[in-house]
Amino acid sequence: MGKLSLLPCFMGPPPRAASPAAAADAIAGVRVMVSDRYVEIKNGIFELTLSNPDGIVTGVRYNGVNNLMEILNKEDNRGYWDLVWSPLGERTGIFDVIKGTEFRIIYQDETQAEVSFVRTWNPSLEGKAVPLNIDKRFIVLRGCSGFYTYGVYEHMEGWPDFSLSETRVAFKLRKDKFHYMALAGDRQRIMPMPEDRVPPRGQQLAYPEAVLLVNPVNPELRGEVDDKYQYSCEDQYNNVHGWISFDPPIGFWQITPSDEFRTGGPLKQNLTSHVGPTMLAMFLSGHYAGDDLSPKFRNGEYWKKVHGPVFMYLNSCWDGSDPTLLWEDAKVQMMVEKESWPYCFALSEDFQKAEQRGCISGRLLVRDRYLDDEDIYATAAYVGLALPGDAGSWQRECKGYQFWCRAAEDGSFCIRNIVTGDYNLYAWVPGFVGDYKLDATLTISSGDDVNLGDLVYEPPRDGPTMWEIGTPDRSAAEFYVPDPNPNYVNRLYINHPDRFRQYGLWERYAELYPDSDLVYTIGQSDYSTDWFYAQVNRRADDNTYQPTTWQIKFDLDSVSSKCTYKFRVALASSAYAELQVLSGKRKEIILDFLSCICVSLSAVVTREVDTN
Repeated sequence: MGKLSLLPCFMGPPPRAASPAAAADAIAGVRVMVSDRYVEIKNGIFELTLSNPDGIVTGVRYNGVNNLMEILNKEDNRGYWDLVWSPLGERTGIFDVIKGTEFRIIYQDETQAEVSFVRTWNPSLEGKAVPLNIDKRFIVLRGCSGFYTYGVYEHMEGWPDFSLSETRVAFKLRKDKFHYMALAGDRQRIMPMPEDRVPPRGQQLAYPEAVLLVNPVNPELRGEVDDKYQYSCEDQYNNVHGWISFDPPIGFWQITPSDEFRTGGPLKQNLTSHVGPTMLAMFLSGHYAGDDLSPKFRNGEYWKKVHGPVFMYLNSCWDGSDPTLLWEDAKVQMMVEKESWPYCFALSEDFQKAEQRGCISGRLLVRDRYLDDEDIYATAAYVGLALPGDAGSWQRECKGYQFWCRAAEDGSFCIRNIVTGDYNLYAWVPGFVGDYKLDATLTISSGDDVNLGDLVYEPPRDGPTMWEIGTPDRSAAEFYVPDPNPNYVNRLYINHPDRFRQYGLWERYAELYPDSDLVYTIGQSDYSTDWFYAQVNRRADDNTYQPTTWQIKFDLDSVSSKCTYKFRVALASSAYAELQVLSGKRKEIILDFLSCICVSLSAVVTREVDTN
């Protein structure tokens, strides 16, 4: 094959704490071997085996272990891309493991190899396969302890309409070796075995994903709840997670260096790793959001998007040191990957390199004359670009790219490496209600470095604040999170900042308020102890669910007929929820929440004075 004019800009370090032999092998060149059934790629550190032409990861040989993937599974159930889609007019999703029909080597020399597995759609597949052309790519670099994968999805103009509710990459590792899972510094533990989740070892709870460990293989886990949703994470923190084998000491990590190809913005929750041992790279899902986060392709529209690349990192401790240090090394590698973004070695023309992208900067201020006579720095504001839409629409946007940063203490921000295209600039400031949107469409071209100057956000305000419950920060962290039922505990989250992830907390509300609903009295109640973190429905004795009515009571010294009193509510999240706000007698506000799940509220009442 021909030579590239430029070598990869990031070669990656050899595996940390590698054996002397492995360190010597790290200088070996990359080799690709193709047979009728498999494509094998080696670089002296590890070997990657892919099915031909499916493009399924059937094997990963590393550090003396013949295969890190689950050898008890069929080959197409080890490492794969998948999606869930539905034809127009149908609500039931179709699960599809994406298998290529055409294999080709994009590039190969001693420094790197990139291979492609393509599945092409044609009208004969209508109703049988998702109407997308999908190009799955895998990259191996010399001296790099791991491999990259990314996918290019394309819906041609005039093709059938459909909805896409999920797409991801899944890796299923060997259950006889990988028992320790790590998601964050304070979220890691020995995990149950997959057989612990089925009877008689496990007992299903309110939904199939939640299981009580009745007689697990590891008796120390008896009585705990396992639920993959307990290990979800906001995308802004979902950069590295994975598994550790203690014998031999090996780490297998999924590193996502950029959120640009994910949907729903930085606060969107997604799955990470869970019992299997399973490791996921989530690109798009309706989890915690529902149908709003499922892109719908209508009227034969054209669409193309690159998902990834993401990096599967392997590390080891050959000298017998603490295997949990592999997590610390994975975090270091994650920072290396983030600093190397966008990768210059990914060869698809659809993945833009740094010189093809643009940059914007500016400063965001908050103007609230009831708080300060001067504009206030929008410290730690979330500032981002997403497809054009209404203020706040970035939370539901799920077709394009998004680019986010946090503003500095003085409100200044800089967003780099923006894919060319048309965007709106959005922002929100913790502590202030509402969403900011710049009233202009920004067209980003290659090489752009645009300074927007000072931007001013004026949050909705009609008068001075009379009282407030909580903080409008899109979180329920400041409210009361109860202890779990002692019969349904995940010990990882005892006295943990993420204790809200415990199973069954919705049932605790009915236990705290068995006969009547929550009543909050301004000036007397404390929202950290008296305001339940989520407005939920109550299960009745006949196993039906009833709406709950919460009351907020407050006194006013006087009420002026010339004033308008406004009640503003900021919801952290909601699902299948209806919110009704009713004004009661004696200046009480009554909140009636119907079929409401996982909703947290920050309430502000202001008085607008009629100056006429």
